[in-house]
Amino acid sequence: MKMPSITETICPPPPRRGLYDPQLEHDACGVGMICNIKGEKSRDIVQTALQMAVNLTHRGACGCDATTGDGAGILMQLPDTFLRRVCGDLGFKLPDAGDYGTGLVFLPPDADQRARCEAMLAEAVQAQGQTLLGWRSVPVVSDAIGGLARSVEPVIRQVFIGRGPGLADARAFERKLYLIRKLTERALRASNLPQKGYGHIPSLSARTMVYKGMFVADQLGPYYPDLADPDMASALAIVHQRYSTNTFPAWDLAQPFRFLCHNGEINTLRGNINWMNARQALFDTDLFGADLPKLFPIATPGASDSAILDNALELLYHTGRSLPHAIMMLIPEAWQEHREMSRAKKDFYAYHACLMEPWDGPASIPFTDGIRVGAVLDRNGLRPSRYTVTKDGRVIMASETGVVPIAPNNIAAKGRLQPGRMFLVDTAEGRIVEDEEIKARIAERQPYGQWLGANLVRPQDATTSGAPAPDDDETLFQKQQTFGYTREDL
Repeated sequence: MKMPSITETICPPPPRRGLYDPQLEHDACGVGMICNIKGEKSRDIVQTALQMAVNLTHRGACGCDATTGDGAGILMQLPDTFLRRVCGDLGFKLPDAGDYGTGLVFLPPDADQRARCEAMLAEAVQAQGQTLLGWRSVPVVSDAIGGLARSVEPVIRQVFIGRGPGLADARAFERKLYLIRKLTERALRASNLPQKGYGHIPSLSARTMVYKGMFVADQLGPYYPDLADPDMASALAIVHQRYSTNTFPAWDLAQPFRFLCHNGEINTLRGNINWMNARQALFDTDLFGADLPKLFPIATPGASDSAILDNALELLYHTGRSLPHAIMMLIPEAWQEHREMSRAKKDFYAYHACLMEPWDGPASIPFTDGIRVGAVLDRNGLRPSRYTVTKDGRVIMASETGVVPIAPNNIAAKGRLQPGRMFLVDTAEGRIVEDEEIKARIAERQPYGQWLGANLVRPQDATTSGAPAPDDDETLFQKQQTFGYTREDL
């Protein structure tokens, strides 16, 4: 028998009534980021990130059961020492760091359905020429969470996948893991298994992993004993405390997602999804070749605005762009009338405006690919983001200042993210990369201005063969109706 979805079980969306429309739900979340600039992993980064999430609890929400939150989570680098130890205890050995990927999987409580979900993932791994190394049951403390969240709690398992032969580099392996996840998601949607929450893969990567769930932030650490382990170390982390906006609480919609977490809402979401779906048939890349259609639909059906933004970001990233490049495409500056912006940067934005519409709305977005970590603010600057750089080499950024205590004599710099600006730390280079440097470097990589001049066709420049046929009043009115003109447009 098909089990009810998590959202259906806990809080079914209220029906549209009068002026109320559940699609127009909006509010704000709490987000935070911390990293060691030099990329040095430590237990302290994870502990501090968890405390940041707790200190952002007031940004989240809970239901009538005050111990069931809208969601909280943490994204960090793979803790290789920890994973190697626990897998050894289970009787299988992990390859070298970078040659295996892992991620948690939210599975149905029913044993038969759980086995079918695991089999689907195993089939996707085999089909892509990778090696299924083993499974681990993730220890959890169910009593740490609220009753409503516990009533739809998934069984949480961790999968380990070994890198197969013939993959050129780490990015190629990440693409394979991305494809495996999307194939599994498609198989689950095509099956009769529960579609919401169960069978969800929060992350699958050789660089990063996500612990999340339907929590209040102070339940995140107690629920996952893994996070208290002395070997749980990372050089970076981003955290999120959710206040459900255009969707309702669910285990799978807790954040962070695979590349980002999001404080705000996307006002252009419906148009963004429609354009993404409309353009899928035109997508082409040698990096995926004939496998590209297996990624469709790019936008996860029924997901939140934040989850779908993450879908778009991971597509742009896995098709060869750098992380900052993809962020610039999705969340551009206000560039059209900017008198002081360089010609190269304007050309970059004008060129990419032909490929991707802005994902507009008030938002503060921390993001990471496991090496670079940063944040971007919407072009109107309608969400706060403040950061502190410490003398001992850490960067702390959050949706408000003072999210963790820092000794005044340890503060090297403080600031706030400006509208449309990007803040980036490259742990491989061991430095903060300024907004001007990031964008100038990306904008000057290709001759975008030349490409626009040679290929862009503007309506005012278009020529027609012969004189247009004259319109009488009746036929003109019919054509205006056909093409959606209204009195307001006229």
